[in-house]
Amino acid sequence: MNMIKNLLASLALSVALIGSAFAADKVNINTATASEMAEVLNGVGDSKAEAIVAHRKENGPFKSADQLAEVRGIGLKTVEKNRDRIVVGATPAPAAAQPAKPTATQEG
Repeated sequence: MNMIKNLLASLALSVALIGSAFAADKVNINTATASEMAEVLNGVGDSKAEAIVAHRKENGPFKSADQLAEVRGIGLKTVEKNRDRIVVGATPAPAAAQPAKPTATQEG
C-alpha cells in the first residue's frame, strides 16, 4: 500500500512539473535577454534575438507582438508561429535614486 502511495505521489509530481514547464514557454519581449528569446521563440536564433533587443533599445518597448515584424529578419509568419509564446509586458521602471541620508554632526 505504501508503495502505491509513493508511486502516485511521484506521478502527481511529474505531472505538476511538466505543466509548469509548458507554462514557462513564454517570453516577455520587453524584458527578456536575447538568449531567453532564442531559447523560447521558434525560428528565432541568437542573431535574430539580438536584433530584437537592439530594436527595443533603439525604439523603446514593444506595444504589441505584431511590432516584432518591424525587426529586420522577423516576419509576420514568425510572429504568428510564436504568438502564444510572446508576452508584451511593461518594462521594469528604472530604480529611483535614493536620497542621501543626512549624517549626524557633533556639536561641541
